[in-house]
Amino acid sequence: MVTIERAQTLADEVLFPAASAVDAGGTVPRSHFDLLAQEGFYALAAPEEHGGQGLTIHENARIFEALAGGCLTTAFVWAQHHGVVRGLATTDRVELRERHLADAVRGTLRGGVSFAGAIPQPPRLHAVPVDGGYRLDGEAPFVSGWGLVDVLQLSARHGDLVVNGLVEARPDTGIRVEPLDLVAAQGTSTVRLWFDGYFLPADRILGEVPHAAVIAAQAGSSRLNGSLPLGLAGRCARLIAEAGRREVADQVEAERDAVRNRLDKAFDEGADISPDRAAAADLALRAAGAVVTAAGSSALLLGAHGQRLVREATFTLVAASRPPIKDGILSLLAGGVR
Repeated sequence: MVTIERAQTLADEVLFPAASAVDAGGTVPRSHFDLLAQEGFYALAAPEEHGGQGLTIHENARIFEALAGGCLTTAFVWAQHHGVVRGLATTDRVELRERHLADAVRGTLRGGVSFAGAIPQPPRLHAVPVDGGYRLDGEAPFVSGWGLVDVLQLSARHGDLVVNGLVEARPDTGIRVEPLDLVAAQGTSTVRLWFDGYFLPADRILGEVPHAAVIAAQAGSSRLNGSLPLGLAGRCARLIAEAGRREVADQVEAERDAVRNRLDKAFDEGADISPDRAAAADLALRAAGAVVTAAGSSALLLGAHGQRLVREATFTLVAASRPPIKDGILSLLAGGVR
C-alpha cells in the first residue's frame, strides 16, 4: 500500500543515506527506481481503474515531499514519470494506452517529459504536419532522466495546438543529444535535445490539445512541484535540530507547514498558486543556508549535507518553475513580503 508514511520510511532508510554518494557520483542507483516501482510509487497518477490507489493530490504532494527530502535527484527523475502516466491514462488513442499504460503504472516502463512546446513563450519546439504524422524542429532545453527512462512525452507547438507525443528516449534520426553539466542533481542525467526534421508518427501521438487548455491545467503540476523545495526544507529542519538548534528547526518546520497549507488552499480554491510555490523555493534556500550556518565550517566540505542542500535548493529556484513563479521568487529574494 502506497502511503505517506511508507514514502518517509524509504526516504529516511534508503534515499537519504545514499544522497551524498549520488551527488558525488552523479548517478542514481537503478535499485532506487526499482524499489519505488516495487512499492507501487510509479502508479500515483493512475486512475483507480488502471491500478491507481485513489490518493488525493494533497496526499500525492506529501509523498513527493517525503521522497524529495530523502534524495532530490532520485525524486526529480521519478516525478517526471507521472506526466507520462497521466498522458497515457487520458489519451483517446486506445491502442497507445493499451500498449503502454499498464507497464507505466507498474514502473516496468519508465518515462520522462518535456514541455518545450507548451510552456516557454515563444515555444522552443515546433510541429509541422506531414504525411503520417508531424515533423519536429527546435529544442527541448532541459530533459531529465535521459538514459534512465524508456520513453519521453514531448510537447511541440502547431499554431494554437500543443501536440503531445510519446517517443523512445534514445538517440534517433533527427535528434541530437547534448549532455548538461549541472551544479546540483547531476544524477538526473539532464540533457538538451535538438530536433531537426524528426518524424513523429501518428501512432505515437497522445493528442492535440489547445494551448490555453494546457496552461489552465498547470496548477496541479505546480502544486506537486512545490513539494520538492518543501521536502528539502523539511530535511534541513531535521539537520538543524541535530546540530543543536531546535528553536531554528521549529521555525523552519512551522514555515514549511504554513506554505504547504497555503499551497493546498490555493489549489482547492482555484487561486493563483504561484506566490506560494515561490515561497516554497525561497524557504528551501534559506533553510539550506541555516544548515550550513548551524553546522559550521564542516558543512563546506565535499560530501557534507549542508553544501549539497544549498546547491539543491538553488536547483529548485529554476527547475519546474513557470514565469509567474520565477517572478515571485525574484521578488522574495529582493526583499519582498513573504
